[in-house]
Amino acid sequence: MTPNNRAFQIEACVENFKQALKAQEAGANQVELCGRLDLDGLTPPVEEITKCLADLNILTKVMIRPEAGVFFKTDKVVAKMISEIHEVKAIGVQHVVFGLTKKEGTLDIESLSHLRDIAYPMKVTVHKAIDTCIDVIAETSRLVHAGGFDSILTSGGAKTAQEGAAVLKQMIQVSDDHLTIIGAGSITIDNLEMIDTLIGGRIYHGKRIVGSL
Repeated sequence: MTPNNRAFQIEACVENFKQALKAQEAGANQVELCGRLDLDGLTPPVEEITKCLADLNILTKVMIRPEAGVFFKTDKVVAKMISEIHEVKAIGVQHVVFGLTKKEGTLDIESLSHLRDIAYPMKVTVHKAIDTCIDVIAETSRLVHAGGFDSILTSGGAKTAQEGAAVLKQMIQVSDDHLTIIGAGSITIDNLEMIDTLIGGRIYHGKRIVGSL
């Protein structure tokens, strides 16, 4: 239960096992493990994934993103993502995070659905690639219609969750019970309660959401 007496979960964005353990000890319900957060997150090293799976008591979600930069689909990127999905599935990962867009400003639903099917039975979060799209509400509806996705990590198309709060609330309504909207974007231990008052979400995500790691 949170300070404002409304239940929600906390997802800490971490770069290694040491940070993940600190997040768990600070009260995070789950972690998203990424490599190179200075590049907005890449697929983490296998040894860090393995350590988290072995020694944490909370869920470890794993980023699948082989290259920094834009989220546009290329055959090379998709092939590498497929290889990485197979690799993390083989070592027991339960939930992966990825995203792909088209140059016209929409999600690449066809490619995402293909990767989702390869990832099964792992759960799938579509990450903040959606925030680069022209209409995040429309893209949320498309993901709901596609089916099989579990959540969306998003700041509502804005730079921060606070700035995107109104859109995040709409995304929650559009997704209904089909997808969980994970609010993200400069959410910290200091503003979490205020952000929740604005959005009323079920899960919030941040690098400093349980304090400095």
